[in-house]
Amino acid sequence: MSLKERLAADETLITAWSGVPDALTVEIMARQGFDALTLDMQHGGHHEDSVLRCIAPIQAAGKPVIVRVPVGRFDMASRALDFGAEAVIAPMVNSVADARAFAAAMKYPPVGQRSWGPTFGYPRYGKGDSQDWLRESNGRTLSFAMIETRAALDALDGILETPGIDAIFLGPGDFSIAWTNGATVNSTLEDMMETVASVAKRARQAGKHAAIYVTDTKIAGRFAEMGYRLLATGQEQQLISMGAASLLADLRKSIG
Repeated sequence: MSLKERLAADETLITAWSGVPDALTVEIMARQGFDALTLDMQHGGHHEDSVLRCIAPIQAAGKPVIVRVPVGRFDMASRALDFGAEAVIAPMVNSVADARAFAAAMKYPPVGQRSWGPTFGYPRYGKGDSQDWLRESNGRTLSFAMIETRAALDALDGILETPGIDAIFLGPGDFSIAWTNGATVNSTLEDMMETVASVAKRARQAGKHAAIYVTDTKIAGRFAEMGYRLLATGQEQQLISMGAASLLADLRKSIG
């Protein structure tokens, strides 16, 4: 099943989050138990060439590929889809105008203005012909508009109503900075949790999916109860650190 089909079935999915622009590292991550893998171009080290090369090992592992593009790089959203990504996350979508520009890059006409040329994506898709690709792509791909600011929160209804926007992705770190007027960054800030829950509720009422980044595993269940169905976590540094700590603890316990 595709990412979109699994979300439509109301599954709660977990995507790993890759910032290391190396296909061998991504291959190892893709072989772990995550439901999907996200290549981060905004704050991670991924770039156009690494996205092109890292999609193949993720697909070989049978996992959906998600790409987060840099702020305002809606042109890269089209590129990521042409490379074979199933979904794209666009950060700092703060207005209906931003949402429309993002949707235009994500969807072929008549919904958007995506240019034809799936040079790598279509061969990697591995089935059908170019007409099937054209006919199915708008319905198969997912556009996640990130909600991270008070301006985005104010514009949320309009963003959700924008044709071609399939989902929202709440960035709780930036949202906490906006919520406290720059006083703190705290992804689990209790004071904003009612609003965080309302964002997911409004998205689902609009027939859209809701995703969120998880920095503390203990709060993941709470986010799922709110209605978030795609949970992102597990950067390379985090996974290596946790794995090393667990391995060393077991070794030292055995040694005594």
